[in-house]
Amino acid sequence: MSEYGFFVDPSRCIGCESCVNACAECETHRGHSMIHLDFLDRRETIATVPMVCMHCDDPTCAQVCPADAIKKGDDGIVQSALKPRCIACSNCVLACPFGVPKVMVKQEQMMKCDMCYDRTSVGKRPMCATVCPSQALAYLPKDLIQIGRRETPVHGFRFGRQTVTTRVAVMAPVGRTEISLDVADYLWEQP
Repeated sequence: MSEYGFFVDPSRCIGCESCVNACAECETHRGHSMIHLDFLDRRETIATVPMVCMHCDDPTCAQVCPADAIKKGDDGIVQSALKPRCIACSNCVLACPFGVPKVMVKQEQMMKCDMCYDRTSVGKRPMCATVCPSQALAYLPKDLIQIGRRETPVHGFRFGRQTVTTRVAVMAPVGRTEISLDVADYLWEQP
C-alpha cells in the first residue's frame, strides 16, 4: 500500500470554509479551528487557499521555541506545543514562514494544525480533507494524487534566501520544483 500524503491545491479552493469548520470539530483542537483561508492576491482576485501547517522537515517554530515545547515526531508531524512546557511567548508565531501557529491566550499555549493526528495515526483522514467538496485539501496515497489533475506536488518553498522543505505538498504547475515567495511582491506600489 502506498504511503499517504497531504496535498493542498489552491486552484481548487472555492472559499466555502468547510475545512475551517471541520477543523474546529477535531477533538484535539478543543473547538478552535487551526486552519484558515487566505487570499492568493487580494488586489486582483477573490481566490482563496486553505492554510494548514506544512509540517516542515526542519521546523522553524521548533527552532525558536525557548522552552523546547514544539516537537516533530518520527512520522514528520510537527505537534502543537506541549502544554506543560509552552510559555506562550509567540516566537513560533512570528517565525513560521507560513503564518500557521496560533497562541491561544486562555490556554496559554501555542496550537496549530497537527494533521488531525488523533485521526491519521489510526488510519483516518484529517477532518478538513474529509469535508472539502473540491479536493483543495486531499489526504490520499501519494501515487494517486496526480490522477485527474494537471498540477504536480511540490514540497519545496523559497522565502528570500531561505529554502523550506515540507511534508505537506502544494499542487503547482508541471515543471515547478519549488514555490518562491517574496514579501516584496505583495507590497503596495508607491505613487
